[in-house]
Amino acid sequence: MATIYIIIVGFLLLLAVFDLFVGVSNDAVNFLNSGVGARIARWRTLLIMASLGVVVGAFMSSGMMDVARHGIMLPSNFSFADVIVVFLAVMATDVIVLDRFNSLGLPTSTTVSLVFELFGAASFMAAVKLAQNEGVAYADLINTDKCLSVIVAIFVSVGIAFVCGAIVQWLARLVFTFQSSKVGYVPIAIFGGLAFTILSYFIFLKGLGKSPMISQEVRTWVAENIKLLLFGFFVVSTVLSLILMALKVSVFKIIILLGTFALAMAFAGNDLVNFIGVPLAGLDSFQDWFSAGCPDPDKFMMTSLMESAKSSTPYLLGAGLIMILALVFSRKALAVVKTSVDLSRQDSSDEMFGSSRPARSIVRNTEAFFAGVERLMPRGLKVAIGRRFDNRVTDMPDGAAFDAVRAAVNLVLSSVLIVIGTSYKLPLSTTYVTFMVAMGTSLADKAWGRETAVFRVSGVLTVIGGWFLTAAIAFITAAAICAVMYYCGFVAMFAFMVLVVFVVVKSNFLGKKSSTPDADRALVEPVDLTPENFNTRVAVNDSASIAQSKARFNDIVDAFLGRRVRALRQVGSRLDFDQRAVHRYRRVEIFEYGKIVNTADPQVGSSLNESGLWLQLGLDCRSQYLKTLRQMLSPVLEHVDNGFNPLPKEAEKEFAPIRRSVNELFEKASWMVKTLDFEDYEALRLRAIELRKILKATRHAHMDRLQSGVNSKDFKVIMVYINLLRETQNLVNNLRHHIQAVKCFNSPQTVSEEEIETSRNGEY
Repeated sequence: MATIYIIIVGFLLLLAVFDLFVGVSNDAVNFLNSGVGARIARWRTLLIMASLGVVVGAFMSSGMMDVARHGIMLPSNFSFADVIVVFLAVMATDVIVLDRFNSLGLPTSTTVSLVFELFGAASFMAAVKLAQNEGVAYADLINTDKCLSVIVAIFVSVGIAFVCGAIVQWLARLVFTFQSSKVGYVPIAIFGGLAFTILSYFIFLKGLGKSPMISQEVRTWVAENIKLLLFGFFVVSTVLSLILMALKVSVFKIIILLGTFALAMAFAGNDLVNFIGVPLAGLDSFQDWFSAGCPDPDKFMMTSLMESAKSSTPYLLGAGLIMILALVFSRKALAVVKTSVDLSRQDSSDEMFGSSRPARSIVRNTEAFFAGVERLMPRGLKVAIGRRFDNRVTDMPDGAAFDAVRAAVNLVLSSVLIVIGTSYKLPLSTTYVTFMVAMGTSLADKAWGRETAVFRVSGVLTVIGGWFLTAAIAFITAAAICAVMYYCGFVAMFAFMVLVVFVVVKSNFLGKKSSTPDADRALVEPVDLTPENFNTRVAVNDSASIAQSKARFNDIVDAFLGRRVRALRQVGSRLDFDQRAVHRYRRVEIFEYGKIVNTADPQVGSSLNESGLWLQLGLDCRSQYLKTLRQMLSPVLEHVDNGFNPLPKEAEKEFAPIRRSVNELFEKASWMVKTLDFEDYEALRLRAIELRKILKATRHAHMDRLQSGVNSKDFKVIMVYINLLRETQNLVNNLRHHIQAVKCFNSPQTVSEEEIETSRNGEY
C-alpha cells in the first residue's frame, strides 16, 4: 500500500513541474505585457527582470500555501485516502484546463482554476461524507467562510482593477498628454518619486520584509517608522528621477523594468500556491501518514493539514527555477501575451476578435452616455481636456502598442492591487487584475476608437467569458474526476496519470509549431511598413487565397463524386474559417494601406490613392471565391446527404479534363501573383476566357438534354452538376478579374484605358 501512495505522491510532484510550466505560460502575460507593448527594452532584458522577480517572490509565498491545505476544505474531517484523491483530481484537472486555454492564446486565471478545482473535488468528497455520516455538517467539511471570501475577492477584483486603471490612467494622461517628453522635468520627477516609492514599499517592506532572513527587531523598527521611511523613499526617488533625466535616461523605462520585477515577484508570491501548493500538501499528508506507521488510509484523519505550511527553501527555489525556464522556453507564453497587448493597442491593427451583438450594444450605449456627459460640460473645459488627450502625435517607438506612460501605470497599479490582496492572504487572480487594469487604461487612453471598439470589447467579453467558463469547467471536471477516482480506485488514478502525461507531451512537444514563430516576431521585432513590403504581403495573401480556393474546389468535387457527407460538412466548416480570415486580412490591409498613403510624400501618396481601387477589387475577389464555393457546396451537400443518385460516369469523364484545366489555371495564377511576374498574364487571361466558354457550352448542352427529355431519370443529379459547372465558371471568371486587379495594383504603368473605364463603370 505504501508503495502505491509513494508513486501517487511522486506523480503529484511531477504534475507540479508540469503545472508550473503550463501555468507560467499562461501567467507570463501578467508581468510582460507592459514591457512588450511599450517596447522599452529587448525581450531578453524583460525576461531577466521577470526572472529575478520570480525567484525573489518564490521565497515569499509560504504564507499562501495554506489556501491549498485548509483554505477550501477542512482536512481534519477527511482521511488520508480522501485527500490524496482530491489532490490528484485537482492537479490532473489543472494541467489539462490550463493547457487548453494556453493553446487558444487566451489568458485565464490559475488562481480561479485552483480554487474551483479544490472546491469541486472537495464538494464531491464532502457529499460522500455527508451520505456516510449523518452527524457531520457541510460546514465541518468545507471552509465556507474562507471559500466565499476568496471567490468574492477574485471576482470583485475585476471591477476594481478596471475602474482604478481607467481613473489613474485618465489622471496620468491629463498630466503627461501623449508627448511626455514635452511636459518638463518636475511632473516626471514627481511621478517617478511616487512610482519608485510604491514599488520599493512593496518590494522591500511588504515583500522582502516577510523573509525569515530578516530579524524580528528589524521588522518591528520598520513597522514603527513606516511613514518616515516612505517619505525618505519619495524624496530620494524624486531626486534620483531628476538626476536620471539630466543624464538623458528615461525615468519611465526604469519604472517599467522595476515594475516588471515587482509584478513578477508579486505573481510568484501570490500564485506559486496555484502550482505547487496541492502537491506539497499531498507530500506533507504522505509524510504524516508514513511517520504514523502506515495505518489504514481510510481511517487516518488529516488533522495535521490544519497547521500552517512550512515549505522548505529547496522546494521554493526549485519552483522558481522551473518558472524561469518556462518563461524562457515556453512557445505559448508569447501567444498569450499577444492577446493582451493587441486588445490594449493604441492604434488599429490585426484585430484578433470579430464583432458580436453584445459588444455592439455596449459600444452604442457607452457612446450615447459619454455624448450626453460632453453636452453638459462647459465648452472651455472640453477643449482643454481634448487638447491633453490629443493622440495624433505620440512618444512611441516604432512597432509599440502603447507608450511608456501607460505601461508604467499598468505595472505600478497592478503591483499595488495584487500585493494588497496578498497581504490579506486573499489569493487574488493576478491575471484578472493585470488584464483589467490594462483594459481600463486602454479605455482612458481612447485606444478603443470607433474603428476598433467593437472588436476590442468583443475580445474583452471573450476573455472574461473564458474566465467564468474556467470556473465552471474547473469545478465540474474536478468533481467528476474525483468521483471516478473514488469509485474506481487506483486503476482510475493511474489511467488519469497516463492521460495527463499524454496531453502535456502532445501539446508542448508534438503539437504544430507553425504559428508560434509568427507570434514571436510580431511581439519582438518592429514592424517595417513600407509600400514594397506591403505589396509583397498583399501578393502573398492573394496567392494564398487563389491556392486555397483551388483546394476547396477539389474537396467539394472529390466529396461529391465519393458521396462523402462528412467531408462536405468539413468543407463548410473550413469555408466559415476562411471567411473570418478574409475579413480579418481585409481590415488589416485596408488599415495599413491608409497608413502608408497618409505618411507618404504628397506625390507618392497621390499615385498610391489611384492604385487603391485595384486593391479594393482584389480584396473583393477573395470574398467572391468563398461566396461562389458556398453556392457550389450547398446543393451538392443536400443531394449527397439525402442519398440521391450519384453522378453518371459519363458526366464524371466529361468533367475530369475540365477539372484538370481549372487546377492548372489556378496553379499558374497563384504562382504569377506570388512572384508578381506578369510576363504570361495575357496568355493566362485568354486561357481563362477560353475555359469559361467551355464551361458555358457544357452547361448549356446538359440543359438542352434535360429540356428534350434525355436523362430524365437523373434529373436531380444533373441539375446539381449544372450548378457545379456554373459555379466553376464563376470561379474561373473571378480568377480572371483577380489577376487583373493584382497586376494593375502592382504595375500601374501597365493599366490600359479600357481597364480603367470598365472598373469605373462597375463592369469589372
